[in-house]
Amino acid sequence: MKISGNSIRPGNIIQHKNRLWVAVKTQHTQPGKGGAYLQVELKDIRDGTKLNERFRSSESVERVRLDEKEYQFLYEEGDMITLMDMETFEQLNVNKEILGDSAPFLKDGMIVTIVSYEGEIVGAELPETVVMTIVEAEPVVKGQTASSSYKPAMLENGARIMVPPHIGSGTKVVVNTADGTYVERSKE
Repeated sequence: MKISGNSIRPGNIIQHKNRLWVAVKTQHTQPGKGGAYLQVELKDIRDGTKLNERFRSSESVERVRLDEKEYQFLYEEGDMITLMDMETFEQLNVNKEILGDSAPFLKDGMIVTIVSYEGEIVGAELPETVVMTIVEAEPVVKGQTASSSYKPAMLENGARIMVPPHIGSGTKVVVNTADGTYVERSKE
């Protein structure tokens, strides 16, 4: 679907220079001389390289629609993970690298969204948050204020995160899978 160069919005996927890009940031600029343009920060959805590009309203770009399908995580073997289509029960093997930084938060039975373009897998997304158990946390230091200080803790998957002082070992916490940060104490 062709769209005008100045109607690109953050989150849009476009085809540019024979590659697929996601628009990360956009900024309308109207210089004193010359016509207005849209400054767009693009990120390649396959390898993560970034590109800053200017688009004028007279230019048109190809906006791409990606297909998303939910799979259930079954098991991990080496660098590969096996997922199951929940409708047909067919299994799909993909490289664990496709999950990026969120790979350590993969749990048995978790729903993974596979993103593809014309049959080629270009990405995978975990749920926004996951509940994990703290297995090791440093003791609270007297005099620390709860509002601004965080302490290091280790999750059941071996990942280290920063948590508020009141969180101790054995506590279940909600963790953001995109950046591995503490969200809140779990209500489970």
